[in-house]
Amino acid sequence: MDDGSREDATDGRPARGGVFSRRWATFAGTALVVVGLLAAVRAVDVDAVVADVTGADPLLLGVATVVYAVSWPLRGRRYGDVLATMGHHVGTGFLTTAVFASQTANLAIPARAGDAVRAYLVKDREDVPYPTGFGSLAVERVFDLLTIATLAGGAVLAFALLGDSSPLGLVDDLEYGRRALEAASVVATAAVVVATAAVGVAYSDRALGPRLRTRVSRWPRLRRAIDALLDLLADVQRVATNPRAVATVGVESLLVWGLDVLTAVVVLAAVGAGLDAPTLLVVGTLAVSVGNLAKVLPLLQGGIGLYEAAFTGLVVGLTPVGASTALAGAIVDHALKNAITLVGGAGALASLNVSLSTAATDGRTAVPDGPADD
Repeated sequence: MDDGSREDATDGRPARGGVFSRRWATFAGTALVVVGLLAAVRAVDVDAVVADVTGADPLLLGVATVVYAVSWPLRGRRYGDVLATMGHHVGTGFLTTAVFASQTANLAIPARAGDAVRAYLVKDREDVPYPTGFGSLAVERVFDLLTIATLAGGAVLAFALLGDSSPLGLVDDLEYGRRALEAASVVATAAVVVATAAVGVAYSDRALGPRLRTRVSRWPRLRRAIDALLDLLADVQRVATNPRAVATVGVESLLVWGLDVLTAVVVLAAVGAGLDAPTLLVVGTLAVSVGNLAKVLPLLQGGIGLYEAAFTGLVVGLTPVGASTALAGAIVDHALKNAITLVGGAGALASLNVSLSTAATDGRTAVPDGPADD
């Protein structure tokens, strides 16, 4: 009889491999990135970085703060449009607080706990089933990947069209700059491939669903897991096959990430990058795009370190901006965004009267153990 417990079938002890493997992977990844960052810091003038950070233009930093803050209601509205396509109409105000809470969880708790937190909140407060909650997050991730890849691809194209007049003409190490541009192109292409594959899997549900359910019918726990997965893919498919929803969420995604890029551009200007506006826009777009894709790797909490490394490498490789100034821009940009996220998340959790750890635990254990239509 399957009682839903998480015990090892051989000796009755709790199965611990998954938890410990995740912890060791996080620890190993953290150690690897820390070593790399320490090596990189040796090649950077730390005093110059500190001077650039502390000497940043406060007025421009204020502008960057406002620009990034404006993106949060847009995130809530976008998530609402995704849920509406799945048949659940939820207010933008509540969803903005839910997004704040989930992003704060991603910063505070390992293994992207924010997804579980958001699924828990929309289930607890708006009766959105857990599979639909996770499915809507999958849709959001696909749009994020495609949008970031589109922005990065547009920036790479801009460099190609500029030709000899591009910022690369002022870079001392042209070969390094070309490699940085090639790396950005590869990352953007990989993001498109992953997002396209996700949509393809969602479309395959009609053909594979009945066969999978038949094959696992004798194993109740596996059957529930497959049911939850297929429900999730069905929700992804529902959005992907709705042209109006694709257009609406696509435009909203461009606005969200456009404001993210604009924040970084203003921050680079604040720390004294000394680039003209078109160059700042192109380079800032690439730096933010590749930096955010680097954060997908679960090596450091909140992507801290990975984002700065990718951001700095792109700026140094493609412009005459020094490594110290580029790193200062990356640090301030990421710190500003994380600070707004944490402040907004704290306010959201207080207004919802929710414990972050409880929401994460309940959300993580809800699927696939619970019935799909719960």
